[in-house]
Amino acid sequence: MTTSITGGGTSIPAVRNQVEVQVGLVGDAQVGKTSLMVKYVQNIYDKEYTQTLGVNFLKRKVSIRSTDIIFSIMDLGGQREFINMLPIATVGSSVIIFLFDLTRPETLSSIKEWYRQAYGLNDSAIPILVGTKYDLLIDLDPEYQEQISGTSMKYAQVMNAPLIFCSTAKSINIQKIFKIALAKIFNLTLTIPEINEIGDPLLIYKHLGSQQRRRQSKSQDRKNHTVKKPSSSPSSKPPSPGVNI
Repeated sequence: MTTSITGGGTSIPAVRNQVEVQVGLVGDAQVGKTSLMVKYVQNIYDKEYTQTLGVNFLKRKVSIRSTDIIFSIMDLGGQREFINMLPIATVGSSVIIFLFDLTRPETLSSIKEWYRQAYGLNDSAIPILVGTKYDLLIDLDPEYQEQISGTSMKYAQVMNAPLIFCSTAKSINIQKIFKIALAKIFNLTLTIPEINEIGDPLLIYKHLGSQQRRRQSKSQDRKNHTVKKPSSSPSSKPPSPGVNI
């Protein structure tokens, strides 16, 4: 709600800043880019796959104190025939979210090429690495869960990117992806607890290197002592860096 200042019988609407932030979603086909965008903007999940032809986009407004942030989210189809449209989703984006399917490790391997091409077009965007379909991952073998989690951490560390595992079907970490994006863009203080235990929906946005070393140490401890089981700058005035989100 916009507050008003009243004086001399006249109500004057309080001035609000408005900032538009472009976010690009890239990754292989069927990793869940459109599902993530629709879930975040419209809070709708459709389990039926619909192929994105070219680029889709949606907008959502969030408010922080006296500032309205307009997320303009660009979703690029993952088929290779749409690679020539990559500039639409990346050039001008403050954040690029690289998505892969946690149940298909080849989609994580593809991130190398998506990252190379995206950053050839926009090397100032903030990267975020997101693993989708966490709800399906937890039904897979624990050894695979550990392997994909460890490899994801290595990729995120090289990219200097937050790492987040999410599920649109179960509404896991969806809002947090964009809160982290917002905090990274405007240098805001995050109060979201990190999650770094294998088997949990990872949410790591700081000190990724130390998290990776901790994971390796815990993995070694399990092997030694237990029986093996079968995460472009927008214009206009940003919110104050002192704001917690």
